[in-house]
Amino acid sequence: MTDHYDVIVIGAGPAGYVAAIRCAQLGLSTACVDDWKGKDGNASLGGTCLNVGCIPSKALLDSSEQYHRLQHQFSAHGIKVQDPTMDVGTMVARKDKIVATLTKGISMLFKANGVSHVYGHGRLLADKHVQLSNEGGKSQRISGEHIILASGSVPIDIPVAPVDGDRIVDSSGALEFSEVPPRLGVIGAGVIGLELGSVWRRLGSEVVILEALDDFLPAVDQQIAKQAHKIFKKQGLDIKLGARVTNAEIQGDQVRVEYQIDGAEQSLELDRLIVAVGRRPNTEELVDAGVGVDRDERGFLEVDEHCATAVSGIYAIGDAVRGPMLAHKGSEEGVAVAERIAGQSGHVNYEVIPWVIYTAPEIAWVGKTEQELKHSGVEYRAGMFPFAATGRALAMEEPAGRVKILAHAQSDQILGVHILGPHASELVGEAVVAMEFAASAEDLARTVHAHPTLSEAMHEAALAVDKRAIHKAN
Repeated sequence: MTDHYDVIVIGAGPAGYVAAIRCAQLGLSTACVDDWKGKDGNASLGGTCLNVGCIPSKALLDSSEQYHRLQHQFSAHGIKVQDPTMDVGTMVARKDKIVATLTKGISMLFKANGVSHVYGHGRLLADKHVQLSNEGGKSQRISGEHIILASGSVPIDIPVAPVDGDRIVDSSGALEFSEVPPRLGVIGAGVIGLELGSVWRRLGSEVVILEALDDFLPAVDQQIAKQAHKIFKKQGLDIKLGARVTNAEIQGDQVRVEYQIDGAEQSLELDRLIVAVGRRPNTEELVDAGVGVDRDERGFLEVDEHCATAVSGIYAIGDAVRGPMLAHKGSEEGVAVAERIAGQSGHVNYEVIPWVIYTAPEIAWVGKTEQELKHSGVEYRAGMFPFAATGRALAMEEPAGRVKILAHAQSDQILGVHILGPHASELVGEAVVAMEFAASAEDLARTVHAHPTLSEAMHEAALAVDKRAIHKAN
């Protein structure tokens, strides 16, 4: 007899496991299907984010930043250390321990909420049946009243640089180096490329980042992006823009990379190469052809504004659907879909989803960039404030960067907030709350911020929109 559930979720990443837990909280019998295995060979919940994405990369970023500060910043505080060394094995083991703690935590949450974890690869068939298969060749079927597809995404491969898992790796492989590569190449200067390049640069690698686009971080407010570019170059990241890779070939224990800039052929000899050109939806083996769930030309499952597919009772969320590939976006979609299944009015405000790049300094933003407002003809005012003018940033020895607030010229409603600086990932939360409630720059300007804090830069930037910042010349 086929097991039947109110809801079956396929995928246990941040979108899927959150959807499953919320469904169970709402009293729905819920199964979550996933076939991810951890480094120990056991089933591991959390998808890419917890296993080989957001969490492990942030662990390495934190370790490498501590090492960098020990070498280059602690002396300013009067802390003297001679000849510090980095034990890469210990750093990676710490990362693995954090991953294990969090993935096991999801298993505990499933048990606490009554979610059934069904191990195996799930494929959606007609009539809301799900075919389960595993590496042992065993197969079974389960069925549900509602199906939530949350299969996530996978790294994009490029034919000119085939990944071998040793010398040429994707983002997952870049988390597992056993030693610091003397010469490291990265294809792609996006979020993943910059973060991973930063990790190994801080630990001593000579890092070259090859970016095919002519503009640096085109999705970021360009005033912020240009300042970040200068800072990263000072840190030793050799970022080559307009560099189109034409071939990458392993030659013994090295990788030879050939690329073009303005038509001129150039080459590099590297010890390791990371391919970080983006991710694509993991939907190819997800849905049987007769189900009626459509995919677009890029592989995304087609859904409406409420993440519903063309088939009643079948939803899709997270990286498998349109919109930014961000864990928190997928999680919010998971909650919204669960609530809609339960008869509530689940909703996601896609206009106020924050983005973060966890470099040092961090880059975070929400809402519109200045170039987007100019392109759409929206009249706006801008206010900026540098962290170098805040006491807390100077006390932390982290003065680089700024806060930039864009507000509508007539209504003063905040349209976008852009931050380059220390703990930008945390500071952007204030901007998200303000924009969620349609706050004006004046609202932030009239909000009392503690002193001394980094958040004072947000306050002063809001004042600067009206040219009345206190701690800088207007």
